[in-house]
Amino acid sequence: MANHSGSCLCGQVKFEIDGDFERFFFCHCQRCRKGTGSAHAANLFSSTAQITWLSGRHSITEYKVPDSRHARAFCSTCGGALPRDRPGMLVVPAGSLNTDLHVRPTAHIFVASRANWDRDLQSVPAFDQLPP
Repeated sequence: MANHSGSCLCGQVKFEIDGDFERFFFCHCQRCRKGTGSAHAANLFSSTAQITWLSGRHSITEYKVPDSRHARAFCSTCGGALPRDRPGMLVVPAGSLNTDLHVRPTAHIFVASRANWDRDLQSVPAFDQLPP
């Protein structure tokens, strides 16, 4: 039985992951912010976990920033972030998982690149749903 299952936003691409994650980083670098459209990327890393693609593998598109190590995989239909399986390292966007995670983030990284609006957020109101 797989430890985790996941999918893209539209559900066309589905996968299972067997194994444990060694690191869980919130990356604040400019490339991750551009790639997610958010304050940071939330990625899980494993050198031992195995991924099995259940459906939609033909819909996976990858983009690599030229002359860098930065790359991302996504569904060509909905744009949903997807895992990248490279020799020696599986990188899984935490939001692509459909199962609960029982690990906490390891660290915030590249915080020197953090967006100026992503600081001291403890006093920002929080709601369980869209506010009125």
